[in-house]
This record gives sequence, structure tokens and C-alpha cells, in this order.
Amino acid sequence: MTRRFVSLLVFVWFAALTVNVARADDASDAFQSVVAAQADAFRRDDWPAAFSYASPSIQAQFGTVDRFREMVLGAYTAVARPRVFEFEAATTVNGRPTQPVFIVGPDGIAQRALYFMQRQPDGSWRIDGCVLLPLADRTT
Repeated sequence: MTRRFVSLLVFVWFAALTVNVARADDASDAFQSVVAAQADAFRRDDWPAAFSYASPSIQAQFGTVDRFREMVLGAYTAVARPRVFEFEAATTVNGRPTQPVFIVGPDGIAQRALYFMQRQPDGSWRIDGCVLLPLADRTT
């Protein structure tokens, strides 16, 4: 009886672990899809599309596509015009789902962009902010 119980517990634990890993992979795929779509919109200078990937709170903060464009081109040139754009493993930062991206900007400076992701009521994900972090080896 005890052996069966232990076997059942191990099975349940393994099944739960597998489900959590699958959910993390699904979220990571979704994060990368949204971030890549916005990056592609930046490359095409399709600012309405790029703005559409921002969360409602980010959209409210900037109000218009033109203000969003000015902010991105002024403070996030590396994100808007990267030479290198490589996804890293999704993580959580201060409880927020986060998609890190290794970026080399047009100036040759390497940075890590942390894209904070927000789940929407319909289950989709949007970008709820981005922070650029300097890296120790900053040039390429």
C-alpha cells in the first residue's frame, strides 16, 4: 500500500512538473512571437503595428503612435534599429514575466533588453515595458 502511494505521488509530481514546463515553453514562445512581431514592425517603420503590441497601460501612457515613435527612437534606438537581436530564456523579474533579448545597437554597443510581458483578458500577451541593461563587454 505504501509503495503504491509513493508511486502515485511520484507520478503526480512528475505530471505536474511536465505541465509547468509545457506552460513555460508556451509562454516563452508567445513572448518571443510578440517581441519579434514588434521588432519586425520597427524595422518596417510600421509604427501603428509596433504600438499595437504594447499593453493598454503603455498605450495610455503615450497616447498616440507618434509619441510612442518619438520615445522609441529617442531612448530605445538599439531596440528599434538593432544589428543583433537574439532571444534568451524567458524568466521572471520581480514577479513579472520577462523576455530577455541580447541586442547590439547601431552604435555597436551590446545591451540586454528586458521586455516585461502582460497577459491580456483574452489570454494573449503584450509588451508592458522594456528596460535596457548595460553589459560588461559593451562593444562588438
